[in-house]
Amino acid sequence: MARTIGEVLHRIEVPFGVDVLWDPMAAIAIAKATGGQWVREVFTGTYDSDMGLWDTHCGETLRYRKYIDADHIRLLFNICAEFATPLAGRSLADVARSVTFSSLPDALCVSGTMTGMEVGLSDLEQVKSVVPDMVVLANTGTRVDNIAEQLSVADGAVVGTSLKVDGITWNPVDVERVKAFMAEVRRVRGECV
Repeated sequence: MARTIGEVLHRIEVPFGVDVLWDPMAAIAIAKATGGQWVREVFTGTYDSDMGLWDTHCGETLRYRKYIDADHIRLLFNICAEFATPLAGRSLADVARSVTFSSLPDALCVSGTMTGMEVGLSDLEQVKSVVPDMVVLANTGTRVDNIAEQLSVADGAVVGTSLKVDGITWNPVDVERVKAFMAEVRRVRGECV
């Protein structure tokens, strides 16, 4: 992944971040090595997932970030991992409150059940209501037809699948979909198109 980013780094004209599926330490290391400004990952909780039992270790990850002198890299905490169910029986609001207090995230990402699945507006509202000063991002399923509603609660969004050819995750990015999506974001925010 570091090599791939390195190969295209000369073409990247905007701030960028790194996400290495279920490996926050690798994401931080790659961001540090390539100039990434944030990482998006699941840092807290224990999950039953499609890929097996998953147990995060937030304290170790935060110490690792400090050890490699990467405290400047922002951490976007996914608090409801896709493809997984948390083993703890706490509500999303309780998790949001707890993670914000104990783990000091820079933002909270709220996800649908899997990549490309829309985040429930009630989930975003639940999280934003208990941590109103925290940056809350809609992490999955944001599309041109729902971004206005998502941004009525969330501070921003992570977008991938809906920007791909035919809205299929594995397809390449569709420039026209990106333009239409960003035009709608600008309209919602009242910015010049």
